[in-house]
Amino acid sequence: MAYDVLFGVVLTFGAGMLAQWVAWRLHLPAIVLLFAMGLLFGPVLGWLNPSETLGHAFRPLVSMLVALIVFEGGLALDLRQLREAGQGVARLTMVALPINWLLGSIAAHYVARLEWGPSFLFGAIIVVTGPTVILPLLRSAKLQPRVAAFLRWEAIVNDPLGAILAAVVMQVMLLHLDLHKQMLFVHTLPDMVVAGALSVAAGILPAYLLSYLFTRDLMPELLKVPVILTLALVIFEACTLAMEGAGLIAVTVFGMMLTNLHPPGMNDLKRTKESLVVLMVSVLFILLAADLHRGVLARLSVPILLLTLVVLFVVRPLGIFLSTLGTTMSWQERLFVGWIAPRGIVAAAVAGAAGIKLAEAGYPSAELVMPAVFAVIAVTMICHGFSLGPLARRLHLTLSNEPALVILGGNAWSTDLAACLNEEKVPVLLVDTTAQELMPAARLGVPVLKTELLSAAGQEALEERPADYLIATTGDAIYNGMVCGHLAPHMGRERVYQVSPGVARLDLYRGLSRDARGKVLGEPGWNYTFFDTLFSRGWRFKSYTVTEVMADLLEKEENRIDLLIVRRGTGIFIRSAEDRTKTSPAAGDLAISMFSPEGQEAFTGVKEEAELLEEA
Repeated sequence: MAYDVLFGVVLTFGAGMLAQWVAWRLHLPAIVLLFAMGLLFGPVLGWLNPSETLGHAFRPLVSMLVALIVFEGGLALDLRQLREAGQGVARLTMVALPINWLLGSIAAHYVARLEWGPSFLFGAIIVVTGPTVILPLLRSAKLQPRVAAFLRWEAIVNDPLGAILAAVVMQVMLLHLDLHKQMLFVHTLPDMVVAGALSVAAGILPAYLLSYLFTRDLMPELLKVPVILTLALVIFEACTLAMEGAGLIAVTVFGMMLTNLHPPGMNDLKRTKESLVVLMVSVLFILLAADLHRGVLARLSVPILLLTLVVLFVVRPLGIFLSTLGTTMSWQERLFVGWIAPRGIVAAAVAGAAGIKLAEAGYPSAELVMPAVFAVIAVTMICHGFSLGPLARRLHLTLSNEPALVILGGNAWSTDLAACLNEEKVPVLLVDTTAQELMPAARLGVPVLKTELLSAAGQEALEERPADYLIATTGDAIYNGMVCGHLAPHMGRERVYQVSPGVARLDLYRGLSRDARGKVLGEPGWNYTFFDTLFSRGWRFKSYTVTEVMADLLEKEENRIDLLIVRRGTGIFIRSAEDRTKTSPAAGDLAISMFSPEGQEAFTGVKEEAELLEEA
């Protein structure tokens, strides 16, 4: 028994991390691979049998992981950001959510022949479009900011709201109101109101308590994250004992309050929870998929498959169409948002727990809720995951498929670099905190963004734009390092660069820590003053397409410094003394170099000579 548990744990963790890495490497939706591995190790090979191996501990384990994931969804509910998202997001949540719930419930009753109780539960579960599925897709799809905002905020808001709705519906169904309608006003509604109020209070009061302790330095930094996570589990369990489903409400409110109170230490929690969510999603989805061999797959039928098709092609599109009437959304945006709605881990977990409880409470068709929801999850994450990018490109809702560069600091030479890249149609974005520094670039047609990248608003603005690489070029080396360190977990530590802070500061032992700065741009001696001086002396950035003839003619030219190589559709290779392997330009690459005044004249001649030789 102990060996079976150990084998299952090792297999689940290993398969989950492998699926996440392969998905990242191949730009695939990770949830598709996790679902496939769960089915492979469970129903197909029989290596995993979670409910039998773990016994009575399986459902509490699933509930605990769901509570933490829903708590993470609450942490994403910053009310200031939601207000800035506009009317479209309000329509997609406050209007589309009840419409989709009603349409999904009707479809479940008349297409799959579920009872009304399980039908309402099914409708409540499928309104959830989880951010753990949507956000990775948005990062790789490079959608236009407006469309990305719609999907992003709808997922963030609907994730906890959908879980709360499902919990409330489940509680109502467990009370069998159809058998005791007279109890509705005497006992049920008062009990639900009291339990709901207690759940909200149970989420609000601990958040204020933690904020009080954190802001008065009454909690050591080492304990902040463990205390928050432990308290979330305690709140969930306490409220669940009071009323089934109340725990999800409480932890969602708890997370939302923590985010909006902004106590010190929340950044550490957010960085930790990103890694925890990846781990929990991987483990939970594999376990739930592997446990499907307990007769669930056998209950997949033609009505359930028809219900899945109705959800995809009728319920969601019709709900979005009705809820967005009278808005400024274009038909392309409405079509795209109406199609893209992959369901995620919360829907799977809630279906697994709620379906069993309703079946035990005397609803025969409740056993079909779990296979019906999993059918929707499987089809939507495959269809929507693989179609998001192509459909967005077909509807002209993407920014660019080329690797994009963000340049921080609107000085003279960085503006020249941005303009050079922009002329070659390379996606580039110049960022600064003042409009005055961005005006010269804006006059040249370079995309600009006035924001503070160290702020939450700045990071969100960057996520909604093509941003694959970063070069920090301000005159403040410490600020450059802070921005690189802040964005490295999101963009990758090998993709954030900064002008050299000075040779002495690059010392591996006494200099700036590599985790606190970006990779050095070029050579150690190429600091801000170096580039500024060269620019003042007439040095300018020039671009050229690499060919064998061009490479031979430029080989002897010394009045230039090579800075970066753009390989279309692949990546941007930025020169750094810290690179372990040097990337050589290949034929067809776009090279960007900085030429002296003499070198610019020579470059013009070399370019003309190369064109003549290639024509000959």
